[in-house]
Amino acid sequence: MPTARSGSDGERVAEQRQHDRRPRRPVSAAHMAAIQALIANGSLTSDWLAAYHAVPRHLFVPDTIWPGHADGVCQGEAVNRRSDPAGWWHAVYSDVPLTTQWDDGEHTGDVRGTMPTSSNSQPTMVFSMLAALDVDDGHRVLEVGSGTGWNAALLAHRLGSENVVTVEVDEQSAAGARRRLTRAGYSPTSVVGDGSDGFAGGAPFDRVIATCSVRRVPYAWVAQSRPGAVIVTPWAPEYGGEAVVRLVVDDNGTASGRFVGSSAFMRLRQQRSARPSSLEYLSGPWPADAVKSSTALSPEDVGSWPAMFAVGVQVPEAFPLTERYGDGTYTLWLHDTDITSWATADWEPGRTAYEVYQSGPRNLWDDVEAAWRWWDGHGRPGFERFGLTVTPDHQTVWLDGPGNPVPLRG
Repeated sequence: MPTARSGSDGERVAEQRQHDRRPRRPVSAAHMAAIQALIANGSLTSDWLAAYHAVPRHLFVPDTIWPGHADGVCQGEAVNRRSDPAGWWHAVYSDVPLTTQWDDGEHTGDVRGTMPTSSNSQPTMVFSMLAALDVDDGHRVLEVGSGTGWNAALLAHRLGSENVVTVEVDEQSAAGARRRLTRAGYSPTSVVGDGSDGFAGGAPFDRVIATCSVRRVPYAWVAQSRPGAVIVTPWAPEYGGEAVVRLVVDDNGTASGRFVGSSAFMRLRQQRSARPSSLEYLSGPWPADAVKSSTALSPEDVGSWPAMFAVGVQVPEAFPLTERYGDGTYTLWLHDTDITSWATADWEPGRTAYEVYQSGPRNLWDDVEAAWRWWDGHGRPGFERFGLTVTPDHQTVWLDGPGNPVPLRG
């Protein structure tokens, strides 16, 4: 980090920006190969190329990581830089997410924990979201979720450290990100706190980007943004399915925009919800007080990421669990978060009718099936046809335009 020098505040800011933008040579053939791959898939564009050259990913990856897959939904075995340097470098310069923390830091050791809670995101996703953010010189950016600090460093290189605020709820992660940022020569404002509160001390912002998913866009992000500002965040209903939404803030205190692509991020800590086991829903021995029926809709059909998104938007506060058996069959369980209702649908290969049980005031399978048929009847739209509008009191998902809100069921 540059030392303080004599001169005006403006001169020191100029020196910092010059330092942040100093070209740096790629450090390895792996780094160069990763750059070429990201350019080829369209996620790394010319306006972010200098930042990626200057801010190599390995500077922001800890010694122990759990490499994931491109779909972002599972992690492999731990890779340690000291015991397996070749494996570590290969993982760092692969286009996959890297889990860096489990169970909010309470888990230690090289085995996987219960819940991944921090990561260095997949490079394709990082640069796709930065492209959607569409920053320009002079923009002030709020980042929610510092993680390992890589995204904040990219922003600081592009805009200057003085124009970047990064908020992280986890003190351990925040401290690690600050150390890496300092070693790399960047000094954005680093805040330990609840990201859903934004950072009023740095407002107003021209851009807001979240590196965690939300079920509701915190209105503080809108309130702390200038009219015309852009907010980019992963968004997902309780049920599942997730996509990145790009909102533009209006001068009337609302924000609205379309979803721009699939994603799979860890949930904002303040918006996590408990997911009780299926046994907590049963009032007695199976099938308790459930009503039996059958359906022609296969549980397989409601399991794709876009289908889960469309179902989840329509069936709020409900979520699925899958119980798999040794013969390849499975039971899809549906639960509500209030622990009042449940349903099951049994899948077996070759069947054209599937056994269903439902219990409680909400007929969850009926709601899910109706939601799926709405989605199917509209041509099985992808994420790009959906949008979101956020007001101080409500948020509404719509199809094709704000005047066509997606219906709610149950």
